[in-house]
Amino acid sequence: MMTRLEYQHKVISTPESVQGVSIANILSAIADDKSLVLFNTIAIAGGDSDILITRLGVTRKQFYSRVSALQKTGLISRKNRQYVLTSLGMIVYDSQLMIGKATNAYWKLKTIDSLKTEHKLPTNESNKIINTLVDNQDIIKILVKQS
Repeated sequence: MMTRLEYQHKVISTPESVQGVSIANILSAIADDKSLVLFNTIAIAGGDSDILITRLGVTRKQFYSRVSALQKTGLISRKNRQYVLTSLGMIVYDSQLMIGKATNAYWKLKTIDSLKTEHKLPTNESNKIINTLVDNQDIIKILVKQS
């Protein structure tokens, strides 16, 4: 049986892919702004091709090449002429929302890093600072867990 750390290391460091799906491929599929907007639009509202093309202001070729990448990585599927997120897509969507929240707290996170590095604070003091500066409980959990 693998320990949690061994499992995390394997998941993060192993570029294994299942039918072409890998972390690198998933991130690549949503890496450019238009692909990310398309992915987010499907997550929030779904929609058929014509509506999505109009909303995003892209050519049909741009749209279908992005949709193809999202489908190949298993992030979206098409049901009844509507694009929807798959289970994997829902997890990736939620994860990128978390990244957005962390990005919004960037300067607070930089401050925490600076204080930890420069002052070598004990864990309990570091946790107090994290709880004071950060207002998102999910981010606090991650930071406290890493302390």
